[in-house]
Amino acid sequence: MELNKRYRRLRCTAAIRNMVAETSLTPDNFVVPLFVVEGSDKKEPIPSMPGYFRFSLDLLKDEIVELKKLKLNSVLLFVKVPDSLKDNEGKEALNPQGLMQRTVRFIKEIDPEIIVMTDVALDPYSVHGHDGIVAGEEIVNDPTVEVLANMALAHAQAGADFVAPSDMMDGRVKAIRNKLDYAGFTNTGILSYSAKYASSFYGPFRDALDSAPGFGDKKTYQMDFRNGTEAIKETLLDIEEGADMVMVKPAGAYLDIIRRVKENVAVPVAAYQVSGEYAMIKAAAANNWIDEKSAMIESLMAIKRAGADVIVSYFAKDFAKIVNGK
Repeated sequence: MELNKRYRRLRCTAAIRNMVAETSLTPDNFVVPLFVVEGSDKKEPIPSMPGYFRFSLDLLKDEIVELKKLKLNSVLLFVKVPDSLKDNEGKEALNPQGLMQRTVRFIKEIDPEIIVMTDVALDPYSVHGHDGIVAGEEIVNDPTVEVLANMALAHAQAGADFVAPSDMMDGRVKAIRNKLDYAGFTNTGILSYSAKYASSFYGPFRDALDSAPGFGDKKTYQMDFRNGTEAIKETLLDIEEGADMVMVKPAGAYLDIIRRVKENVAVPVAAYQVSGEYAMIKAAAANNWIDEKSAMIESLMAIKRAGADVIVSYFAKDFAKIVNGK
């Protein structure tokens, strides 16, 4: 055969493939989600997320030390709130001695350099399991935004580097930015969940925090998975309102959205490889249907290749161990 183009030459050996690889991924690209629970001496397994745990603060220290050894320098915090502290207004979210605020201070005492991001939404604190205040069966926007802004300020006062509103209420980024700036927290960043879809892939996460909605669903505020242009509108508005980074969630089924967002913005783009994505790979691997390591790496590289600068993933530690030869 007379061929002057043989692209397989660039795939002949691992060394050549590594040399010309278009996509690279390092621990610096990851944010590690952490689940925190009240009490002591607790490392509670999450049945639907094999290998993942809820930590009490005393045991969280060892986890933070391990993450740093793996060169994982960013965490995103979620708290499991006791039912006795849940209501419809999110009062516990504003408690200076609440679990989230104590966790932020605790981590910053262990290592001031670690980047601490905090989830800003009412579902962990809500008796209804929704991301906002409920009136009848409506999740009301403006009263919720007021609480979210105060919640973000409470996290900033505790020492958070970034607040991450995940609620999808209209106008919350602007309200949070104004609240933070007025209080003097001009250096506290906002990682906005700008394109968060009403997805079926969130189930294990809700299991982890006991935060499933008590009625209905979240489709009146999270986005319709049939839409793509809407994601661009939402994201551009969040940037206009003051978001420093934007998030697409979930990641794996929304690679096209990650790419479209990346092509339309000039801020870092994050993507969340959510609990359902993690659980599917774990379950298939447990049944010997796929190779877990290969599937993990392929799924993460796809997210990065699509355009994500930052990846929030439950696989962050596993990937970092491979990179660090552990």
